[in-house]
Amino acid sequence: MDLPVMPPVRPMLAKSVAQVPDPAAWAGGGGLSFEPKWDGFRCLVFRDGDEVELTSRNTKPLTRYFPEVVEAVLEQLPERCVLDGELFVAAAGDDGVPRLQFEVLQERIHPAASRVRMLAETVPAGFVAFDLLALGDTSYVDRPFAERRAALAEALAHLAGRVHDDGLTGCHLVRTTTDAAEAAVWFEQFEGAGLDGVVAKPLDAPYTENGRTMLKIKHARTADVVVAGYREHKTSTPERPLLGSLLLGLHDADGTLQHVGVSASFTAARRAELIEELAPLVCPIEEHPWGAWEEWAVANPDRVPGTQSRWSAGKDLSFTPLRPERVLEVGYDHMEGRRFRHTAQFKRWRPDRDPTSCGYDQLDEPVGYDLTTVLTPSDTGSTEETP
Repeated sequence: MDLPVMPPVRPMLAKSVAQVPDPAAWAGGGGLSFEPKWDGFRCLVFRDGDEVELTSRNTKPLTRYFPEVVEAVLEQLPERCVLDGELFVAAAGDDGVPRLQFEVLQERIHPAASRVRMLAETVPAGFVAFDLLALGDTSYVDRPFAERRAALAEALAHLAGRVHDDGLTGCHLVRTTTDAAEAAVWFEQFEGAGLDGVVAKPLDAPYTENGRTMLKIKHARTADVVVAGYREHKTSTPERPLLGSLLLGLHDADGTLQHVGVSASFTAARRAELIEELAPLVCPIEEHPWGAWEEWAVANPDRVPGTQSRWSAGKDLSFTPLRPERVLEVGYDHMEGRRFRHTAQFKRWRPDRDPTSCGYDQLDEPVGYDLTTVLTPSDTGSTEETP
């Protein structure tokens, strides 16, 4: 492989902002381009003729895990190019509408080649491109995003993507707009398709490897949840026990306490305090709502604590059960199915809340949206042709 930009390359990053920024007030003065924020694996694609390499955000190789994406790159992308984008898996829900499925994507990282081949056929991934680092013999990393986007749109103008049964595969070009009002609509609507928010890119900025020159706007919400247990930190010792993560629950419509995720970011001092603070609530597993997990966890879609997965096989998933009597307010961005997509943020204890009142009905429901529509070029304020 001999390209103007060669691996390893660390992709350009984004810093968080509270809301969709006003391009006119942007400090750089050169304007902004907005695009949907995908919830997948960041991926750099290097293609030189028949040679293709896929690398992750931290430069680790992804090529062997996504043979169907390699095939799509060979069929659909320019013969010599370096692109920045996102790997994703889309699958239809009960309503038949395809949405991003991050947990399904995670399953693709598997050591067995036979398993990789099977997953590539049954849950094929797609790739959406959103930046250009090199094309032919030309490096674009020092050129402003407006120029990179124009060249990318021209090079990928032929892409229509491929529909695979109930999901999307193949290579795609991300839609963009310079209209902040349209980006704000995307921020509200596209979450229903599984997207993660909106990204803003300065039109006059070069591609800065590993630099936080982009802006990201993500959903931020709070919920009151039941603290139902904890796992100890990996550095915990009998002499100095430390809490690693709090196990969180919500009651479903039938009153069953479902495991919805964890809260885990604490200082060492706070980890020790929480162990002591929660000690009076420790109870035998037989008296806990999740005490029967061994009998039904295999078929339980909510994956209560203790359930093994391809990511956790062989790890100690034991937890210390707590009587579900304390309520905690946490921050979260969005749900994936019936669970928090990411680790929830500890906000504050809620002694005023009854644990039995903490149910799914308090959670915001994102607007339903078809992922195929997200991939359709925008008609208004679009930079699809030329930024």
